[in-house]
Amino acid sequence: MFPKVPDHHKPNKPMVPNGLGVFYVLLSTVYLFLIYFFDVIEVSNGISPPLTLAVCILFGGFMGLLDDWVDLKWRYKAFLPLMAAIPLVSLASTLQLRTAISIPLFGTIDFGVYYYFLIIPLLVTIITNTVNQLGGLNGLETVCPAIIMIGLTLISGHYAILLYAPIAVWLLLAFFNFRGKVFVGNTGSFSIGMTLAAFSIISDLKFDLVISLLPYIFNSALILLTFFFFRTKAHVSFDGKKLSSDHRRSLITLITFHRPLTERQTVLIISLLVAGSTLFALLIQYST
Repeated sequence: MFPKVPDHHKPNKPMVPNGLGVFYVLLSTVYLFLIYFFDVIEVSNGISPPLTLAVCILFGGFMGLLDDWVDLKWRYKAFLPLMAAIPLVSLASTLQLRTAISIPLFGTIDFGVYYYFLIIPLLVTIITNTVNQLGGLNGLETVCPAIIMIGLTLISGHYAILLYAPIAVWLLLAFFNFRGKVFVGNTGSFSIGMTLAAFSIISDLKFDLVISLLPYIFNSALILLTFFFFRTKAHVSFDGKKLSSDHRRSLITLITFHRPLTERQTVLIISLLVAGSTLFALLIQYST
């Protein structure tokens, strides 16, 4: 049913089914439709948080499928998430969600009307693309987002129910992806990035998500800076057993720079970094 692609970081490059992230998109949206149908979360002024999140996940999945089909260039992929910001802007403005972001040590910054038409589109675009940029190794595209999703769920109050089924489906995909049995593809990476962005806005956990995503943000910054200044891309070598690199142009190549590691060791190190940043976000939330 699914096209197979080679696993470049395994001996003999076995063919692995790709695009299994479509199951996350379908099952998550069905679950969110059921929450809406049974009125689990109250609809206010005709705006439903479950339906808004479902629309965002569907758009993320569509964007991933489009990328898999036509291999979109980054200049197009970078701005496509702006369309998914429309239902979030509608939800935030109609429900009059808080337009301020509280930042420890700096206080609370109220963006007013600019929150709807500037901050939300920027958050959706940046978060979706940074999540999509950190991948390429078995488990990396699934384990790390699962850690962040669980962390956000713990501090999201009554909105936590929105992520119960998505987390369960994503963890199942992560189990097989970590073992090299399936790939979630761009369908999975874009939809999970959209999930994190949309849920953080719905549950007012923007700052917490940004803190949790610090390893992702560092990775994207490193990739973009080296590309813009040196016109070079990150590349990791595989000798049949371990990964290594002779440059530091991404988080993966930084970790494996003149330090050969197995694929699983590299994924576990990055997962621990994400777990640490997520834990830091939780501690900040509980201390304020």
